[in-house]
Amino acid sequence: MPIRILDKKLVAQIAAGEVVERPASVVKELVENALDAGATQIAVEVRGGGNSLIRIMDNGTGIPSAEVALAFERYATSKIGELSDLQSIATLGFRGEALPSIAAVAQVDILTGAAGEATGTYISVQEGQVSVRKSQARPQGTTVTVRDLFRSIPARRKFLKSVPTENSHIANVVSQYALAYPEVSFALFLEGRKALGTAGKGRIIDSIVEVYGAEIARHMLEVPENEWGSGEAQVKVTGMVGAPSISRSGRGYLSFFINRRWVNSRLLAWGVEEAYHGLLPQGKHPVAVITISLPPSEVDVNIHPTKSEVKFQHERQVFAAVQKAVRQTLIAQTPVPRIEEVVAAYGAPSRQAEIDWSSGGIGQSGISQSFEAARPLTVALPVLRVLGQLMSSYVVAEGPDGLYLIDQHAAHERIVFERVREQRSRGEIEVQGLLEPVPFEVTPRQEAILKSHQRELGESGFSLELFGDRTYLVRSVPQALSGGDWPGALRELLDSGEAISDWGERMAISIACHSGAVRAGQLLSDDEMRELVRQLEKTVVPHTCPHGRPTLIHLSNSQLRREFGRG
Repeated sequence: MPIRILDKKLVAQIAAGEVVERPASVVKELVENALDAGATQIAVEVRGGGNSLIRIMDNGTGIPSAEVALAFERYATSKIGELSDLQSIATLGFRGEALPSIAAVAQVDILTGAAGEATGTYISVQEGQVSVRKSQARPQGTTVTVRDLFRSIPARRKFLKSVPTENSHIANVVSQYALAYPEVSFALFLEGRKALGTAGKGRIIDSIVEVYGAEIARHMLEVPENEWGSGEAQVKVTGMVGAPSISRSGRGYLSFFINRRWVNSRLLAWGVEEAYHGLLPQGKHPVAVITISLPPSEVDVNIHPTKSEVKFQHERQVFAAVQKAVRQTLIAQTPVPRIEEVVAAYGAPSRQAEIDWSSGGIGQSGISQSFEAARPLTVALPVLRVLGQLMSSYVVAEGPDGLYLIDQHAAHERIVFERVREQRSRGEIEVQGLLEPVPFEVTPRQEAILKSHQRELGESGFSLELFGDRTYLVRSVPQALSGGDWPGALRELLDSGEAISDWGERMAISIACHSGAVRAGQLLSDDEMRELVRQLEKTVVPHTCPHGRPTLIHLSNSQLRREFGRG
């Protein structure tokens, strides 16, 4: 086949394929246009999973009558004008591709009323060409109706999923922007049923109630507004993060907004999960709604066809800012787990908290007040009085606000972990020399990891020297492991070495796990229990072990009174 220039219609459909992947892509582009137009009310109606109908209505600034048809020309936009504008993009859209791309694969009708114009303008676009144009009454704002999506591209339509699946993608798009713009009222109607509605009162907790429900909202912690970094690399991080008790099995509850643009970012997801390190059980992931503000010149939003990914000029500073902001929030505000929360987190049925929904959960008697009242101020433990030991595994203690059950093994692991980590940060790890060197055999994979991390092992107290083929002599170990299973700790580190992002942290965890920690089933004297509790009170994060399991649970005074019928 000879080289030739493609037909304009074919070019338009090829280009549309980069922008319009599925019905949710259409919704995203049109919602972003509405937000750029300053809308405070946005309604989305969808039928047939978006194949039959997508309608977006807003009360934004509208499009002047003389510019409506021009908006459907490729690369026609009011948001940038010259090359330098790409360095400081402050709008969600900027390429001038959304409307022409959608019109290339569907029938598009638009009715818009611009500020200062006596009447609105209606046009219908089919196969990229304006077929109808007329004046029509319309208050300020715009309504865009998209029909028969991909009707001219049967192959694309064939690969779409079921109506419920496509609707779920659309619901996710609207939900994300409802979280990013709590001051905007969103309404989503799927197949004639209202699926989402936000009040638009500017409180992110109200949007979280609507998107995720009251149970999650009750356990969300506010990230205080703060700036991180210096100079041009200053980063502002705000939002809300979930207490560890509402962890999830997937990462679908992580939302990130860069200058209020919804993005997917493995870097930011990693930063949040690092902040939860030691607070969540293995395999669990947090709930977080994070907004990052930084100068537009510090982020490149023009690297992905759908603008769903960005590139940071100072990645490490952004990562550190997110990690520190979330970690400090968790340390300052995470509560000691209550009995019903621990039961729920580990799979048994729990009794749901009662909430007054007389106002729909929003307003004077709604969820915001319950949320504020329930949030603890600090994570520090109160002074506890030891009462005894239960099942040779749990220390029973009394505090000013109720009863505490302390898992003696998990508590001692937390104590050892923080002691080792502190010693390592000071470069003063306590080392125990072995009476005789002990041979330690490794596999080829373990040996490769050992050689690449021998310095870190030495800094943590392991002294190893090569002795024959894949055999090392161990001459000293961390003092915390002198009475524990140091071979198990060393082997665990070498087996998981390639997946470790922070060797110092991981070694402290492994040492705490394999040390001669107090075990479940071990009888403790009164003095030993009191000392254990005193040391736990001094730790930074006393309520979980290094693996994220709870060290203690709390039965409050009010719960005790309620259970005995005195409340």
